[in-house]
Amino acid sequence: MYKSFFNLRQNPFEITPDPAFLFPTRRHNEALAALYYGVRRRKGFVVMTGEVGTGKTLLVRCVLQLLDRSNVAYAYVFNSRLCPLEFLHFIVGDLGLTGSGKSKSELLLELGSYLVARHLKKLTTVLVVDEAHHLSAEVLEEIRLLTNLETTQEKLLQILLVGQPELDEKLDSPELRQLKQRIAVRSHLEPLDKEQTWGYIQRRLQLAGTNSHAAVIFPTDTIARVYSHSRGIPRLINTVCENALITAYARQARCVTPDIIDEVAADFRLGAVPRARIDQVENSELRQAVKTLLQFHDQLQTMRRSEENRRQLL
Repeated sequence: MYKSFFNLRQNPFEITPDPAFLFPTRRHNEALAALYYGVRRRKGFVVMTGEVGTGKTLLVRCVLQLLDRSNVAYAYVFNSRLCPLEFLHFIVGDLGLTGSGKSKSELLLELGSYLVARHLKKLTTVLVVDEAHHLSAEVLEEIRLLTNLETTQEKLLQILLVGQPELDEKLDSPELRQLKQRIAVRSHLEPLDKEQTWGYIQRRLQLAGTNSHAAVIFPTDTIARVYSHSRGIPRLINTVCENALITAYARQARCVTPDIIDEVAADFRLGAVPRARIDQVENSELRQAVKTLLQFHDQLQTMRRSEENRRQLL
């Protein structure tokens, strides 16, 4: 809708995790390197955590894209609210094996034979579990048992768990201490700082085709306002900037002003909450409320886009 108006080839602030738009901060580079190293060196068990919207799934997509080029097979579990048997069925099915109607022991035999056959060919197999903070203790125990699939020298199945900080809390529990001890590589993503937010927005605009006029569309004072409302969370930055471009286009304004950012933030009930206050929140109920609110913002964004598409079709 606004692409031709701003001379863009594509939408710069889509919230879908496109590896082409990876912004390589030091933290993100370290996390990406840790994930890739853990898998390629067959370390067995790798964990990555980060708050909602910090780019975890994007990094997973980047790793999977790299692995595709290396003849690595993987099962990608994106729905972690499964019972142990459903979890095993999903893994076996996603690896292209026949698991329908089989018992747990049959599934494990099928999976074990598959992993051994690939290992003999010097091929790597990976299990990726996104939203792993939702995993039950029973499924986490199944994952621990899967790490027993190994030779005397290395693991047959490389396991990557990705989730919110609650995953760290689960892994730190006494009941899962055996699983925690098997973690070979661990990384954590943080929100962007003010300078990184500026670079993030400029890079996305340039990749979308702005070339030298990115700073004209989003001036420095406007980006400062985006950071104030988003607190450096990439998903919220995308939401605010996408809707700001729509608003600017509706007004036929070539520049997104700070007041437009404020209006968009007000529409999404973001508010300019100081980062220090968020960091100081200790009450678990308040932290959960903040996370729920961020998820609600994502739902509002989806509804807004659907309405926008409907209007274009009319």
